[in-house]
Amino acid sequence: MVLTQRSQRRTNGRRAHRSYLSYIDKSRGYYAANGYPQPYQWAYNHEVAFTSLSKPLSQSTVGLVTTSFFRTGSEPAGVPTARPKQPYAARCDDALEGLYNSDLFWDKDNTHTEDLDTYLPINRLREFAAEGRIGAVSERFYGIPTDYSQRRTQRNDSPRIEEWMRQDDVDVALLVPL
Repeated sequence: MVLTQRSQRRTNGRRAHRSYLSYIDKSRGYYAANGYPQPYQWAYNHEVAFTSLSKPLSQSTVGLVTTSFFRTGSEPAGVPTARPKQPYAARCDDALEGLYNSDLFWDKDNTHTEDLDTYLPINRLREFAAEGRIGAVSERFYGIPTDYSQRRTQRNDSPRIEEWMRQDDVDVALLVPL
């Protein structure tokens, strides 16, 4: 792809306009560079667990799921500090100062995480609840590690997140991976 001069201009160290990035190619390159014997296999679910809403969105509680974590040593009570990263549930108010995610792999040349609502839109969802667009925002949000093991994510981590969401009477899960 040829970038025009306009698309190459940068604002505050970031591109002023969108440019194409192939995450599939980047993922394949990452795996090859790290000696994995086969290219990454994208997750595919033969049975999808999505269902229609049982009530209007304006009466539903929305829960947020993120791949960001608290900085080591600043985890609120109840959030695991063990490595490797473990799924967690934390109060939304505990995340308002932001979460740690610079150890994750994402396009840091063209985007940033300086604004919490770009990767954990707690404030926007609270505004939607106040406007009546959604019923409520769950008091807790949920963190899940970016794990290259689909088996571990599907068998261990996701069921824990689902259990916490059921405890919190969450009707709709909004997944905001980074």
